[in-house]
Amino acid sequence: MLAWGIIGTGDISERLVADLIALPGATVTAVWGRPAERADDFARAHGIAFATVSRDELFSRADVDVVYIATPAHTHADIAVEALRAGKHVLIEKPIAASTDDAERVYAAAATAGRFAMEAMWMRFNPLHVEVIDRVRDGLLGAAGSVRASFGTPFQARGRVLTPGQGGSILRDRGIYPVTLAHWFLGEPTSLAASGVFEDGTDIEGHATLEYRQAFAQLAWSGIRFLDLTATVSGEQGWITIDPMFWAGSRARVHAGSAERIFGAPEVVEHPRQGNGYGPMLAAVTDAIGRGSLEHPWHSHADSLAITRTLDAVLAGISAAPGNAT
Repeated sequence: MLAWGIIGTGDISERLVADLIALPGATVTAVWGRPAERADDFARAHGIAFATVSRDELFSRADVDVVYIATPAHTHADIAVEALRAGKHVLIEKPIAASTDDAERVYAAAATAGRFAMEAMWMRFNPLHVEVIDRVRDGLLGAAGSVRASFGTPFQARGRVLTPGQGGSILRDRGIYPVTLAHWFLGEPTSLAASGVFEDGTDIEGHATLEYRQAFAQLAWSGIRFLDLTATVSGEQGWITIDPMFWAGSRARVHAGSAERIFGAPEVVEHPRQGNGYGPMLAAVTDAIGRGSLEHPWHSHADSLAITRTLDAVLAGISAAPGNAT
C-alpha cells in the first residue's frame, strides 16, 4: 500500500484525490494547506486523518511515502526539492517548474535522494492518447508531418495563474498541452517562432510554430477567448483528430487506412473517462514506485525537460516582441 500526502487544497487536488482514494494499492494519509481551516475542511471531506499547515511536519511523517504537489507553479520546484530531501517520492502538478533550470534542480534532487519524481502530465496516460500515440508510432499515418492544437477559453481560472509575481503564465498553464502533444509526435523542435499578448507582465495568449527538419507544429493558447479545442496529427497517409477537449479527450476520429476512412467515414475511437481521469496516471506512478523506478518511461525526466525547454523558448520569443518586455 502506497501512502500519499497532498500538498495544496485547490480544485485540482480535489479532483485528483477523489481518483486516488478509489485506486487499489493507495491511501491518502495527510494533507497540507493554508489556512488551517481549509486544510481541515479538505481532510474531513476526503476522510484524511491528518491535516497541517507545516510542510516539514507532513514530510517527516513515516506514513507518507509519496507527495502530490499542486500549489502555484512558481513554488513547485522548491517544494519538490524539500520533499525529495525528506525522502519522499513526488508527483508534481504541471508545469513541473517555472523554468528549465528549476526543473533540472528537481530531477537532480530526485537522483541524489534515489526517489521517484514525475510531472503530472495526466494526458500522457489517458487511454485515448495512449492508443493514438501507439497507432501513429506503428506507422498508421506514415511519417508524422504536422501537429495542430489549441487550448483557449475566455475565463482566467485563478487569479494566481495570472499573477506576475507568482510566475503566472497561460502558456505554462494551458499552452503546455499543445506543446506536449507536438513533442509526442515530432520531438523537440529545431527552431520556433512565437507571438503573444502580455497583460501586466504576464502572458495571457499566444501562438507558435515549431519547426522540424521535415515537419511543423502550429499551436495556440489563450486565457481571454475561445480557441478550437481539438487537436490533429497528420502524416503521409492520413490524419487523426482528437475531439474537444483534446487534453482530456475520450474520442478521436481516424482518417486513415482506406479511401473510405480518409474521405468518407473516419474510424471513431472511444475510451470513456473513468472518474475524473487521473486514475491511469496514478496507477502508472504507483506501479513505477513499486518497481523501484525513479521515473516513468511514458513521461521521463528527459521528456519533461525537453518540453520545459520549448516552453522557455516560446516565452522568450513572445517576450522579445516589441511592447512585450517583461
